[in-house]
Amino acid sequence: MNVNVTTEAEVCAREPIHLSGAIQPHGFLISCSWPDWTVRHVSANVAELLDLPPRALLGTSLREHVDGSFLEAIADALRFIEPGLAAQRVATVNLGRDGALCDVSTHLHQGLVHIEIEPQTTADGSTGLTANAMIGRIAGQDPAPGFFQQVASLVRELTDYDRVMVYRFRADDAGEVIAEARSDEVEPYLGLRYPASDIPAQARHLYLLNRLRVIPDAQYAPVPIEPALHVGGAPLDLTHHALRSVSPVHVEYLRNMGVGASMSISIVSGGRLWGLIACHHRTPRPVGPGMRATADLFGMYVSMRVAGHEQATTMALFDQSQQLGDVLRESTLKGQSLADVLPTYLRVVARLLDADGVLMILGSRQASIGPVPGGESLSELCAWGAARAGAVAMTHRREDWRSQSHPADGLAGVLAMAFGRDGDGLYCFRKEQIEEVTWAGTPHKATVPTDDGTRIAPRRSFAAWRETVRGQSVQWSDSDRRIAERLYDILIDLHRRSTVNADEQQTLRQRQNVREESERLSRLAAMLGDMQHLDEAQTRYLAEQIAELELHMRSITHRGDREDNSGDR
Repeated sequence: MNVNVTTEAEVCAREPIHLSGAIQPHGFLISCSWPDWTVRHVSANVAELLDLPPRALLGTSLREHVDGSFLEAIADALRFIEPGLAAQRVATVNLGRDGALCDVSTHLHQGLVHIEIEPQTTADGSTGLTANAMIGRIAGQDPAPGFFQQVASLVRELTDYDRVMVYRFRADDAGEVIAEARSDEVEPYLGLRYPASDIPAQARHLYLLNRLRVIPDAQYAPVPIEPALHVGGAPLDLTHHALRSVSPVHVEYLRNMGVGASMSISIVSGGRLWGLIACHHRTPRPVGPGMRATADLFGMYVSMRVAGHEQATTMALFDQSQQLGDVLRESTLKGQSLADVLPTYLRVVARLLDADGVLMILGSRQASIGPVPGGESLSELCAWGAARAGAVAMTHRREDWRSQSHPADGLAGVLAMAFGRDGDGLYCFRKEQIEEVTWAGTPHKATVPTDDGTRIAPRRSFAAWRETVRGQSVQWSDSDRRIAERLYDILIDLHRRSTVNADEQQTLRQRQNVREESERLSRLAAMLGDMQHLDEAQTRYLAEQIAELELHMRSITHRGDREDNSGDR
């Protein structure tokens, strides 16, 4: 009997959160075919805005129900909006029977123009803090703990949320709160870690596409979209909708945390989601478009600072790796082998990759600095590296590359630059870091049965849950990988050249031996022809010497031909 076990991460990753089929109730959605303005989808609450039920709108032209200037403002904006980008605020207009003042956002996707309408409320007011003022307070600072603490404080000053956190994603996609500004009435989350399944991959992808997400009321009831299915029977894709109803699991998660409203601002670096500025409030809290625009602009500046700092750090290390490559290349061009030159620069490699130990294995030659494995662990290392030759391989977990449960050397992480199947290459190591991790509640979430399978049950407790982590090192970063890949390209090129040079030198030595022996044979033959006065015994002795020399020459020549052919393969 086959038993399929589905992990919590797999359950989270399968949830189609961009196909929720509903919006949040603080706004309205009208989706029209473009450019004829025929209404194809509406939110079920549209009657509150236009005093017409959804069925009366579907299939008609939106021109029949709104003022022409409203559509002209949207059409003007669409000339500058690329399909598939996030919704953009394009106008503030009076709509509906009562002429309510509304903010309008729009975007193009799936061949439709999507119009999102949010009535302004008296609670939307801004605190008066501008993006320029916020940026001015942190301008010129490097992204360090103090920088992120100021970021959290400034966003809280702007929004007046009960808690604002800077939440950074680790290499394993778990998140950690690295800065926090909060009211005295809420418990601190600073330093807590959250499992990767709290924000699964598809949610992180949406945070990349939509830099700012707002849930004004976590107790909201979703408003369905009519009809739910798009042309061809597929659900309407709400990836870029600002009003998109979020996952029920996420809403339940917020409620379990005691959160009544939330806002998140994405921090993006190098095309990846670096982290979030996460805002929580204990009660519902509308966030007006002016405040959202300020928060979005400030978030883009924070992203720029983080990305710039990471790029500058990586480029400095990249330049150092290039300089190391130039030194190695110059030495090998002067006739030195890579195995002779590389040991001198192992400390430079350790500094570039922040490694505790570095080991070079090239044939019978080994060299190392710092702690490196030995004995059976060395054999396991070579096998692990050989199986991954051709690319940089790295892990921070001891169990991935060695079988011993408690090795005496205390090493856990390895970054391998193996040159071939024999395991030759350069290996960098990091020591085990026994870490006391404080999670926001147990990181192991359970699934609960439903009528159609199972679903994730968000944890109900966020009290600190501590765990001792062993057998792991500090994780290798994306920057480590990029530097290692550059260094690997240089080393494997020099290794190949060094191997070719060694083969060529061997061939030259063999050919020289053949020439020398041939010359010796010619001299003996000449001596034999000139020494007619030798008796029979002396002549026989010389003949035997010549025959032995000929046999030796044939063996040298045959061996040289065989090795030449082997080199061709």
